[in-house]
Amino acid sequence: MAHNSNNAAGVDNTFRRKFDREEYLERARERERQEEEARSRPKSKGPPVQRKPLKHRDYEVDLESRLGKTQVVTPVAPLSQQAGYYCPVCECVVKDSANYLDHINGKKHQRALGMSMRVERASLSQVQERFEVLKKRKALGSFTEQDLDDRILKQQQEEEERKRQRRERKKEKKKEKEVEEAPETDPDVAAMMGFGGFRSSKK
Repeated sequence: MAHNSNNAAGVDNTFRRKFDREEYLERARERERQEEEARSRPKSKGPPVQRKPLKHRDYEVDLESRLGKTQVVTPVAPLSQQAGYYCPVCECVVKDSANYLDHINGKKHQRALGMSMRVERASLSQVQERFEVLKKRKALGSFTEQDLDDRILKQQQEEEERKRQRRERKKEKKKEKEVEEAPETDPDVAAMMGFGGFRSSKK
């Protein structure tokens, strides 16, 4: 039997990839040399960033200005007009007040403000000065139990006044509704028939 083949002599028809072992060994050695040089070289870091120590806020955190208000929110609105609490320093929106407080007291926000999370150690003279300031403030605004009782009484009176106004508004609305629902009747006809209107006598 003669072996008849259409393939030319010397053509690779095995469809397998052939690897040059020497070439890949040389590449591996080169990569190992570069990694070794990178490890032995000292990492050139810039000077460490000096941040200010942590200090207390000199502003009031506004959590209640938009309380109870409705707002239309669109997905294309800028971050500052979306629902939730917007932090202009970090340019992010936090959905509720508890998470907002966690955010503004957290490490990321403080770093963005240029502060570290370490508190400056106070000297004895600073503590004494602070005590003096607090004593003066306490002496100027002396607070007694009578003041507390007056404030509580005033608050109760305001609450009662609000309830009274609310009741009056409900009564007015009820009267307006009754007037709108009452059919128009002729008083002479109603007197002749023996009734004053179609309202029930029950209260």
